[in-house]
Amino acid sequence: MPQLMSPNSNLDSDFAVFKGLAPKMAVVFVGFLIAGMAMPVLPLHVHNDLGFGNIVVGLVAGTQFGASFLTRLWSGSYADRRGPKRAVVLGLCTAVVAGVFYLASTFFLDQRNLSAVILLIGRALLGGAESLILTGSVAWGLATAGPGNAGKVIAWVGTAMFGALAAGAPVGTALYSAMGFSAIATATVVLPVVTALIIAPLASVPGRATSAGSRGRVIRAVWLPGLGAGFSSVGYAAIVTFSVLLFASRQWPNPWLAVTCFAAALVTARILLGHLPDRLGGGLTALVFVCVEVVGLILIWIAPQPIIGMIGAATVGIGYSLVFPGFGIAVVGAAPPENRGMAMGLYSAFLDLALALSGPLLGLVGNAAGLPAIFLVSATIVLCAAPIAFWTLRHEGIKSAYSAQTSRDGERIDR
Repeated sequence: MPQLMSPNSNLDSDFAVFKGLAPKMAVVFVGFLIAGMAMPVLPLHVHNDLGFGNIVVGLVAGTQFGASFLTRLWSGSYADRRGPKRAVVLGLCTAVVAGVFYLASTFFLDQRNLSAVILLIGRALLGGAESLILTGSVAWGLATAGPGNAGKVIAWVGTAMFGALAAGAPVGTALYSAMGFSAIATATVVLPVVTALIIAPLASVPGRATSAGSRGRVIRAVWLPGLGAGFSSVGYAAIVTFSVLLFASRQWPNPWLAVTCFAAALVTARILLGHLPDRLGGGLTALVFVCVEVVGLILIWIAPQPIIGMIGAATVGIGYSLVFPGFGIAVVGAAPPENRGMAMGLYSAFLDLALALSGPLLGLVGNAAGLPAIFLVSATIVLCAAPIAFWTLRHEGIKSAYSAQTSRDGERIDR
């Protein structure tokens, strides 16, 4: 007869998983603090310092996500073959080079086109670095915590990422106000070195050889959950790229609060609710939280005053917090064990593709219909993830029923 786990056993298990993940989360936090500082500043730098419009703002913001998309599958494969720690170290080295390009772009502010091109190169390099750091860290966490804790790994490593975004927004704004974009560039060079000191004493996980047909199996396991994650990520893109400009256009104080409210709410939700995907199933979790994210985007669209806009941003953060881990469980369950790094890399690539396309396309929406319309259009796109979440929920039910029937058949044979 199966034994029921007590609440204390669950808490002990959660704590053990968290303890093992804490060093990887620290690495992700420091690494993504770079992105967190730049996110609220880049739109202002490109718009105010360089004098470009919404489309170029979206292009500069989206270049990092586009580069991440192009390197995700390779990053995951590299982490599988060479070990996740090596992938993270390579990502940190690439981030340093990206910071050098950031810094170089500040020497050509009077030649705005050249400055923008150099900045775009830096953004592309940082996208590749981010791909290696995040994919390597998730693969590292899955290797140490096991697939039964996949939801916690994806949620809590992601918590470190978004915690960095929440902390980075006010820090980046303060640095930009005091010393300009060159301060952000300098931090982008220095912080990866700090991260390398954190990662140095951690034990590595050896890489494993992959089979010849592994890529096809990974693609089949990932494409539909990845599509759902991509749709839901449009809300994230709208917040980090255009919420600051929306708040500023309405002459609301401290425009960076939109990004901070989003990230802080997301971090809080993942800390308090990060166990839900593993316990309730990924499909149900994704379905519920997609709807929450849509409500938050609509609140921003109609917001008559700053407090409603901040509540909307926080609601988007709560909604998005568990959509990505919810769909991610389906990926981990279907992918071959030796290819989980590749699977998570490809899964994250759907997020990158959504963010890369959302920047310039939502910029076009803003030019044609105004900044508020961006959030209505984003809500409509995010809602497209709901049918995929419902399909995942049904598929999980069928798979669970099949497993239960197989178990009963095995028991009858034993008897």
